[in-house]
Amino acid sequence: MHVSDIMTTKPATIHQDAPLRDALEIMESFNCRHLPVLNTERQLVGIISDRDCRTALNSPFIMRERWQDEELADHLLVRSMMTLAPIVIEPDADADEAARLMLTHHISSLPVIRGETLVGIVTTSDLLMAFMTLSRRGRRIEEAL
Repeated sequence: MHVSDIMTTKPATIHQDAPLRDALEIMESFNCRHLPVLNTERQLVGIISDRDCRTALNSPFIMRERWQDEELADHLLVRSMMTLAPIVIEPDADADEAARLMLTHHISSLPVIRGETLVGIVTTSDLLMAFMTLSRRGRRIEEAL
């Protein structure tokens, strides 16, 4: 199984000069926890997570009621909270390599890059879904025997 088989294609992204509020709104509307961060040339320069946002707002919870009125969310830029030069993976890499990278580096997502172009994102949720699918297939094969 390859990363391209399990990744989310065309992930939601954000510009490095956007305010933190925009990142929070995008994460909420797309129901995601990670946003690849792009520069003006649409090149990947970082990644921002919901954890980065919570840390920036000094809050263990990111609830709309909490950050909606938070003036700080309008003044902090994504570039100041993002992880620079994130670990990436190519779409033709094995999915187990993605899992190894995530475990080794204690991260929960990897931007997927083809050349210099962002083509997707793979998260721990994607890996767990793939595992569940393989597990179901294995049970069906066992039952058929």
